[in-house]
Amino acid sequence: MKKSKSLYHGHRFPIEVISCAVRWYFRFRLSLRDVEELLSERGVIVTFETIRCWCDKFGEDFARRVKAARRKPGSTWHLDEMFVTLRGEPYLLWRAVDEHGAELDILLQKRRDKAAAKRFFKRVRRSSPVPRKIVTDQLRSYPAAKAEIPALANVKHVFVKAAARLNNRAENSHQPTRERERRMRGYRDPKRTRKFLSCFGLLRQHFALKRHLLRASLYRKQLAARFVAWREFAELVQNPSTAF
Repeated sequence: MKKSKSLYHGHRFPIEVISCAVRWYFRFRLSLRDVEELLSERGVIVTFETIRCWCDKFGEDFARRVKAARRKPGSTWHLDEMFVTLRGEPYLLWRAVDEHGAELDILLQKRRDKAAAKRFFKRVRRSSPVPRKIVTDQLRSYPAAKAEIPALANVKHVFVKAAARLNNRAENSHQPTRERERRMRGYRDPKRTRKFLSCFGLLRQHFALKRHLLRASLYRKQLAARFVAWREFAELVQNPSTAF
């Protein structure tokens, strides 16, 4: 039987270094040069452009593995959209999360009409089961698009006013994206932004536990379990801390 090539085939740096650099970049509010400096402190000399290539190549694969391994999505979809500016042009970042705050999917589009909403519904539907309830703001594009999708036409649809702060689950999910946008001094290329954000939410949430709801001992236990799972996703055989 032919043995499949390793995910890291052809890279001269060890697995521990590559996976650690990718995790740092997506988990923390660090620039590529920040990650380069952290690696340099540990004796690993690598350029920020190489780290960019690692994140582009491995981030999507890691995010797919994280999504496949996490628990089944909840039965409620919270949908919302936010404006982002890419090189002076306004875009809409559509995001769907479940009642636990887990990100289901994102989509970057130019428009906010029925066609854009329908495209987003179909995208979320491909990776998530039919929900019991959908919660959105009062944008008219949502009910018009939902009515044209047979699988979602009869799903309960709840509308909330943004001012009422009842759709906090979706609105709060935008905060890490906004924080990262400020750290990166704005997003630029639509294609790269779309690729980055599709990985960023899943990889960040894998480690971003709700610490304020957990006892310290339970938090450390769950975080340790997340690190073990990460080593499986990254095909690591040892703790990365011992490799530096």
